[in-house]
Amino acid sequence: MVEPPRHAGSPMNTPHRLDLDDVRIRLGGQTLVALDARIGPGEVLTVMGPSGSGKSTLLAYLAGFLAPEFQATGRILLDGRDLGDLPAERRGIGLLFQDPLLFPHLSVAGNLRFGMPRATADKAARVEQALARIGLADYGHRDPATLSGGQKARVALMRLLLSAPCAVLLDEPFSKLDTHLRQEMRQLVFDRLREAGLPSLLVTHDREDAAAAGGRVIELSS
Repeated sequence: MVEPPRHAGSPMNTPHRLDLDDVRIRLGGQTLVALDARIGPGEVLTVMGPSGSGKSTLLAYLAGFLAPEFQATGRILLDGRDLGDLPAERRGIGLLFQDPLLFPHLSVAGNLRFGMPRATADKAARVEQALARIGLADYGHRDPATLSGGQKARVALMRLLLSAPCAVLLDEPFSKLDTHLRQEMRQLVFDRLREAGLPSLLVTHDREDAAAAGGRVIELSS
């Protein structure tokens, strides 16, 4: 899913840091987002705000696909390296969306293999271990269409982690799950991100998401 920056040759559990240095995003002369933050290894920064407050625009800027009508200044530093001039696929940033976005033409195992770095040794064994860790052992051959919503969400999370990102952006990933699954996925996602030492930024309108993330919360106005 992501290609780590060329300076990154470290294992997935190597601690990383994401710095947002005086980031400002404008549209038509109006400032939508003004943010200065440091996100350490395993920390989650939550950005909250109503629709239209700039949450999705901020994610687009960090991920590298900000629409040209917006103007952005400031620096995005990942482990001290400025990502501003890098294309999205070279930033080493993984994304988790509201929808799992599994590839329908690939099996569950195929979805997990898709995001793994080319140099990964023994991909089949890594996939089996990953599925066992999320309670889906022996599901590798399954068609993603046969999975429940919660199972799809777990596969999407593990696909993200296996892609070896250096930082993660979370775009309201729990909003389409029912109450029980939402609580389960919050714990699974934040536990795995902390375990991997990944700095993460969550955008949400749900205060329970923010509480579960356990980190600093920044409010954007409409």
